[in-house]
Parts: sequence; structure tokens; C-alpha cells
Amino acid sequence: MDEGKATVRLKEPPVDICLSKANSSSLKSFLSAVRLAHRGCDIEVPLSTFTPVKTSEFEKFKTKMVITSKKDYPLSKNFPYSLEHLQTSYCGLVRFDTRMLCLRNLRKLDLSHNHIKKLPATVGDLIHLQELNLNDNHLESFSVALCQSTLQTSLRSLDLSKNKIKALPVQFCQLRELTDLKLDDNELIRFPFKMGQLTKLRFLSAARNKLPFLPSEFKNLSLEYLDLFGNTFEQPEVLPLIMLQTPLTLLESSAQAVLCNRIPYGSHIIPFHLCQDLDTAKTCVCGRFCLNSFIQGTTTMNLHSVAHTVVLVDNMGGTEAPVISYFCSLACYVNSCDLLK
Repeated sequence: MDEGKATVRLKEPPVDICLSKANSSSLKSFLSAVRLAHRGCDIEVPLSTFTPVKTSEFEKFKTKMVITSKKDYPLSKNFPYSLEHLQTSYCGLVRFDTRMLCLRNLRKLDLSHNHIKKLPATVGDLIHLQELNLNDNHLESFSVALCQSTLQTSLRSLDLSKNKIKALPVQFCQLRELTDLKLDDNELIRFPFKMGQLTKLRFLSAARNKLPFLPSEFKNLSLEYLDLFGNTFEQPEVLPLIMLQTPLTLLESSAQAVLCNRIPYGSHIIPFHLCQDLDTAKTCVCGRFCLNSFIQGTTTMNLHSVAHTVVLVDNMGGTEAPVISYFCSLACYVNSCDLLK
């Protein structure tokens, strides 16, 4: 206050009023009056005469902050509540700073080049977040809670490159607003098998992972750019894996009925492990569902069939990758022309 500066934080609406270049004594009198009014007391403090303020004298809310070194990272003060774009790269962060959860207007968050190992589920409370960059951290997973948060309707771009992620949960495919997804330089051994549900995805990069094959629903994608270079794709199996059950178990029949008829389910209705079974049910090429009774086969797919621009998958100039498919019956398997070829 001695420098003529102060911040008044309103709870409702959640706005910070930043005062500067004020007369020190007048500012102290004003804040004293505000404090008394807030307590419901009568105000007897004399205030100075109001002077009209020009629009040009208001400072614009700060909407962007870029921090690229540890020494510049704010430890003793909060981030401006008005931020829409926050970048804190090369700051040595080992965990997510929960003060960022107060940034309700945040649309772009860049936490790249740090040492973060885990993201809290509360990141999903950033209801306007459209771009999330976690490139070059120490993440080992992307939680189910995040996949089922408000990020489902807000998140457009996600960069998880250069982490230690081995697999993404099947619920990851509920982030259906995603248009850009970067997964390069991880330890991925598989894609979520419902990958085809990401119908708005246009840019997918997952180079230098450990993918042996692609899920069958990968064929449903419609991409502009695809990079799967440097994965450990396996040669398609000549013989299929047959896991058919005759007759079908009660579990298999019930699961098919629930999924085919789109009957709502949840852990508040049936046991959690049954929910997991339903969430991970395989889809036959005919559209039917199967849990434990199926035939598994592998074919090759030219990646140009799902993407306009394709980066070669190897140094030999190849653009084909193995795709794993499931069949609910022998009839579906026989009728699959692609597999017979």
C-alpha cells in the first residue's frame, strides 16, 4: 500500500480488482472503508471526491503467461486468475501445481519439459481447457478419471510425447473432441481398441513406441496426418486364435444383451469388475460384441486408407501395418474377405 498498490479479490463474481498508482493515504482510507463495509459496520471514514476514470487508464487483464525457467516460477504469489494461456516449461516441476486449478478461464496449459509423474483427477475441473501439453515429463499413465471428466467436451489437443506411458485406458476414447494427439517416444504396447470412436481426430503421431499391431477399429479413423514410424510391428499370424465357447456362458450372453440393447450400466448397478468386462468388450466385424468367446485374426492395412498424409512406418518405405480383428462366430470369420486374402 505504501507504493499505492493493492488487490481486492471478489468471491462472487470471481474477479481480482488491481489498484495501482494510487495516493498511499487515500488507498489506506479506501481499503479501511471496504473492510468495515464487508463487516457490516457503518462507514465514518472520509473518502476523497470521485474522479472520472478514462478507459485508457484501465490495465487489461493478463491472459497469457510464459515461464521457461525455474528462477522465474512464482512460489510466493498466485497466478493471475484471468489467465487463458499458461506455459511453465523447464521449471523442474515434479508434481502438478494445484494453484493452477483456480484458473477457471484457462484454455491452453503447457507443462512440457518438467518431471511430473502423475496428473491429479482435478485437472478435469478446468472446464474450458482445450489444449494440454505434457511433452517430456515422467508420466506413466493417463487416468480413467481424467478421461471421464469435463475434458470429454473441451479438450481438442493433447501432447503426451516423451513420457513413459505403456497403455492408455479404454475410456481414453471418450475424449471425442480430440483433433490432435501426440504420443511419440513413449513405451506404448497398444492403442485403446475403441480408437475408432475418436471421430474428430485429424492428427495422430505415435512414432517410436512398441506397438505390435493396431486395433480393428483403427480402420474407422479419418486422419489428415499419421506418423507411426519406428514401432515394432509384427508380421500377421497365419493361423487365427480360436476362443469360441459352445454353448455361450451366461456371462457372455448377458453381456451381449446389455451392449446390443444399449442398456445403461454402472458400478452402482452391477459389480465393478462386470463394468470393466463390458467396457473392454470386443467388437466383431459384423457389429456384434464378444467378451471371452471370439476368433482373433490379424491382417495388414495400408495406412493411406485412414490418413491423407502418412509417414513411412520403417526405413524400407512401408506404409502398411498389422491390424488385429475379432469375430464372434466361425461364419463371420469365413465371410471376412480381407482375412481370407
